[in-house]
Amino acid sequence: MNERVLKVLEFDKIKEQLLGYAGSSLGKEQVLKLQPSGDLEVVKKWQEETDEATQVLRIKGHIPLGGIFDIRANVKRASIGGVLTSFECLDVASTIRAGKVLKQFILDIDDEELSIPILRDLTDQIVLLNELERNIKSCIDDHGHVMDGASDKLRSIRSRIRTYENTVRDRLEQYTKTKSKMLSDAIVTIRNDRYVLPVKQEYRGSFGGIVHDQSASGQTLFIEPQSVVEANNNLQAAKVEESREIEKILQELSAQIAQDKEFINQNVQILEKIDFMVAKAKFGKDMKAAKPSMNDQGIIKMKQARHPLINEGEVVPNDVEIGKDFTAIVITGPNTGGKTVTLKMIGLCTIMAQAGLQIPALDGCELSVFDDVFADIGDEQSIEQSLSTFSSHMTNIVNILQGVHEKTLVLFDELGAGTDPQEGAALAMAILDQVVEKQARVIATTHYPELKAYGFNREEVVNASVEFDVKTLRPTYRLLLGVPGRSNAFEISRRLGLQEEIIHKAQSLTGQDSQSVENMIASLEESRKKADEDYEQAEVILEQASKLHHDLNNKWNQLEQQKEKLLKKAEEKANKELEKAKREAAEIVDRLRNMKQNAEVKEHEIIDAKKQLEEAGLNLTGEEKNKTSAVQNNTENLQPGDEVKVRSLNQQGHIVEKISEKEFQVQLGIMKVKAKADNLIFINRPEPVKEEKPLAKVKGKSFHVKTELDLRGERYEDALIQLEKYVDDALLAGYHQVSIIHGKGTGALRKGVQKFAERHRSISGHRMGSMNEGGSGVTILELG
Repeated sequence: MNERVLKVLEFDKIKEQLLGYAGSSLGKEQVLKLQPSGDLEVVKKWQEETDEATQVLRIKGHIPLGGIFDIRANVKRASIGGVLTSFECLDVASTIRAGKVLKQFILDIDDEELSIPILRDLTDQIVLLNELERNIKSCIDDHGHVMDGASDKLRSIRSRIRTYENTVRDRLEQYTKTKSKMLSDAIVTIRNDRYVLPVKQEYRGSFGGIVHDQSASGQTLFIEPQSVVEANNNLQAAKVEESREIEKILQELSAQIAQDKEFINQNVQILEKIDFMVAKAKFGKDMKAAKPSMNDQGIIKMKQARHPLINEGEVVPNDVEIGKDFTAIVITGPNTGGKTVTLKMIGLCTIMAQAGLQIPALDGCELSVFDDVFADIGDEQSIEQSLSTFSSHMTNIVNILQGVHEKTLVLFDELGAGTDPQEGAALAMAILDQVVEKQARVIATTHYPELKAYGFNREEVVNASVEFDVKTLRPTYRLLLGVPGRSNAFEISRRLGLQEEIIHKAQSLTGQDSQSVENMIASLEESRKKADEDYEQAEVILEQASKLHHDLNNKWNQLEQQKEKLLKKAEEKANKELEKAKREAAEIVDRLRNMKQNAEVKEHEIIDAKKQLEEAGLNLTGEEKNKTSAVQNNTENLQPGDEVKVRSLNQQGHIVEKISEKEFQVQLGIMKVKAKADNLIFINRPEPVKEEKPLAKVKGKSFHVKTELDLRGERYEDALIQLEKYVDDALLAGYHQVSIIHGKGTGALRKGVQKFAERHRSISGHRMGSMNEGGSGVTILELG
């Protein structure tokens, strides 16, 4: 991409803002390298990376990236035998830990909660170097100090150092107590890493020993008394030994780091990439941006798009569309109308999208990947080259025209300005024709009235303008596609108080063609406003209709659930009554048997009496159930086309579609409803139209047997009887696998199905259904 264009469109300012979102120097380095790509697949991948990080931020609120350092140079130095400092070793341990924390964070995210394949693949490649991290942290504390426990020898040396220090300090403190008058201050201090006393000049000979320093005035000498010289020497020797041991420890840690250099560098590279992804996501989140879908067809479609560098409250969002029905937009109208801002917004959003950044627009936006984006924007006057504004613009345009093709986006600001208006307008139209002919996408702004009719004569070009509010005498900065701009000079003058006769005189001097164009534009603006108002009203009505439809669906579902509950309650009540009748019958039979000794009652009479009692009980308690069964029996063979009556609605219609074994779609006048089989009353079946067929088709058993059996709502015994018959039919049909739908409920029916499967010799195996097969509410039987 042309560096000059990136600067003109202010892409460098986008990168400056993006830098603030990088969590480490690694991420900042990636931001500084950021450039738009002309490869569609690369751009799509970048957008997916940004989108994944955005999703994680939205769901989890953060992504842990603390403690990351650019340790590549340190690792390289260690790999060639260099010894790292304690702080450099600590940075390595911190970066290793950061990778481990991030890996675990991504691992803890549920796949069903969030789909993030790119982040998962990256974090899977992070190598856990727990032993190296542990070794470093056991030797060096958080302040970079090598701890006593780093080695047994270091612990011993530091123990001796403390002993020597205490000895020296104790002896010197005795001087501060006994000879305080000879001292400038009764304190023990340090000079040249040795403990000394501040002695007054006149008492120099009273202490002996070594003079290490003197004050600026020369009145105080810092003397190491002879009595502590040997102890100080021992202390210094121990400190030298300590330094050597620390050097040895750091050397061992550096060797361990060098041994794992490949894994460390790999982790750093992954953390760098993820830090960059998260920076782009945070930037987009704060900008209220959306992920654009990318194409290479030159199609740009943005709704409520804003300029990325202008605060949301200070910029008017606009809808922009180009590349499908037309390839060029000519924005006309007066200056200070926001035309240049709109032009820059389109160009900058395009470049941002091609760099993998999200754009400030509503969801569903679409942008194209261009090989090049050309722009001629702003004041190009060059004093050094003695070029006028027009000459500078024309030099730039000549260079642009040499590189224009169908995969380019061209932005012209005030095309043809800086010269004679008539010649400039003609030149602008010729340049636009040249760019359009090469099938490039072009957006141009101009204040020449001659270009207002340009779009009406060419199919590939559409006029546009930035709306101007005559009442407030200010631009609204709202882009109006399909409506050319008008000057509003007469209307503005009228609002400012210019005499009406002067305005009429000016209008009479204006050409008839010009007035016609202005009137046409005014009519278009009025029509556009009316269309926008109608669209907003339609949106409100559609929203209300959708809410009403949703409410009605909820009511219908509630009614269906209530009906199911009532039917289930009635069935449970009938079953209880039936059991009660059976118990009473059994008691009567028992009493009859007891009376057998004293009366002439035959056994077969007792059995007959029992049977009659059972039948009577069934008739008494199951009357309504039998009626329902009768209705269900009449509806078992319902087919599309049958005339039926929906009992709950008391309406007559015909079946359109069989949704399942127990549910149908019924046409009632202009309305289609779903109805259960037991809610339908069969009325009539139209005679089928007989057609002569040259060949007869033989349909096997499998034509009548479905691959699933629904046992929900059935009693346990009845369900097992149906299951046995269904398995026989499925075996005859040659099925290898069938699904038994028993629902979840209490699990009794599921256990019964599984026990049946284990006993049946023709069932080779069974399993619970997967998530897309119905889960624990379905058992899959393997036949054969």
